[in-house]
Amino acid sequence: MKTAREWLHDALGYECRDPALLEAALTHRSAGGQHNERLEFLGDAVLNCVVAMLVFREFGAADEGELSRFRASLVSGEALAVVAAEIELGEQLRLGSGELKSGGFRRKSILADALEALFGAIYLDGGFEAAQQVIERLFVPRLDRLPSAAELKDPKTRLQETLQARGLPLPSYAVESTSGEAHNQLFQVRCSVDALGLRVVASGPSRRRAEQAAAQLILNALMQTLQGDQR
Repeated sequence: MKTAREWLHDALGYECRDPALLEAALTHRSAGGQHNERLEFLGDAVLNCVVAMLVFREFGAADEGELSRFRASLVSGEALAVVAAEIELGEQLRLGSGELKSGGFRRKSILADALEALFGAIYLDGGFEAAQQVIERLFVPRLDRLPSAAELKDPKTRLQETLQARGLPLPSYAVESTSGEAHNQLFQVRCSVDALGLRVVASGPSRRRAEQAAAQLILNALMQTLQGDQR
């Protein structure tokens, strides 16, 4: 079985000088001792800086809002978890027994956080240029696969723009109910477009996520209506 340093070299082309930094980056708080949360904080900042430079350089005609959406898409938790899985980061993590039993090495949030921590460790170990090279190695190939800036707009924004373009009133949102413990709540939100007779209810782990889900349902219904009118 490869050591963590061997894995890092093979996966990212980086030779770590300080094994303690690498060990910390790969240690989840559930394992006890020095864990990766501080490195995650640092790595998040380094990652955002490098990716901002990448999209600024790649999309010369994009405005600030479009650049922000490109960056957000690349550094989202979902996207980072995919990158982490591709380089088999989960197999290198040190987890507590509870997380091991529950499959924590496959959990998206743990993988995304550990990847950011790894970037933070590389930054401390080799400097900004070293971290930049590693991040670019992982993210440059993804630039060509990005959706358009318009497609990356969140559902609430797209719904608002769709209604405004047709001279229709904006949608209204209302929380129907909340359930669960404070740390694990579920929100149910109603989204209504009265001018079109559309009303849906969607749920999510936060009010914002529930509103976005409801807006997407309204968008889907609106697109179906428009397609039907075109026939």
